Amino acid sequence: MTRATDKPPAATGEAGDATPPPTPVTARDRAKADRRASLLAAAARLFAERGFDGVTLGDIGEAAGVSGPAVYRHVSSKQALLGAILVDVSERLLAGGRRVTESSRAGTTAEIAPDTPPSILPAPLVAESPRSRAQPASAPNGPEDTDAVLRALVDFHVTFALAEADVIRVQDRDLDRLSPADRRTVRSLQNAYVAVWTEALVAANPDAETPAERRVRALACFGLINSTPHSVRGVPAARVRPTLTRMALAALTA
Repeated sequence: MTRATDKPPAATGEAGDATPPPTPVTARDRAKADRRASLLAAAARLFAERGFDGVTLGDIGEAAGVSGPAVYRHVSSKQALLGAILVDVSERLLAGGRRVTESSRAGTTAEIAPDTPPSILPAPLVAESPRSRAQPASAPNGPEDTDAVLRALVDFHVTFALAEADVIRVQDRDLDRLSPADRRTVRSLQNAYVAVWTEALVAANPDAETPAERRVRALACFGLINSTPHSVRGVPAARVRPTLTRMALAALTA
């Protein structure tokens, strides 16, 4: 319920937008953000190497170049740091998945936010699904467009898996160490990311499967791609990427 007020309306700009201008980012803000990113990266690497119980906040601070007490200016506990890692990556995956989906449907290149880490930037497509190779060019929103969305999602996730091996290992092993609140947040973000994929499957083949079956298909594709950190050590990413992309597309569209 709303209530009338005698207060004058907020001042607006030429376009009638009452939203205040964004606060300028200062050098101190950037330094703080960089330090936090360094802590997250160091924590992910150490958690992946030693496990959650084998690492202290002091270890993480030392690896990130942050003195012991100063670590607590950025994180309150080791568990909070684990939560920050997994919530952060889940948010980036969801945002990136939505971005490449929208750009593929529009036939444009995804517009990348300025602060998006290079590790999850979508690379150029390197493979086509068997179905799209077999079909002639079609009108917008036809089979090739829907297949392009699936190809873009696969390529995006392959890029992520090749760059974020440490985070994948941490999630596989330490997800149950999250606080209940962080675990709920991560699960909610992950479910939304799965929905991006299942919606793309619906667009590609609306009547083929039930929602539950499409979810199984998407999760199986994730499992294939996310096995990368455990299976490609010593093989250059440039050689792994096309093979992994073709395999993932085949699994997703079989």
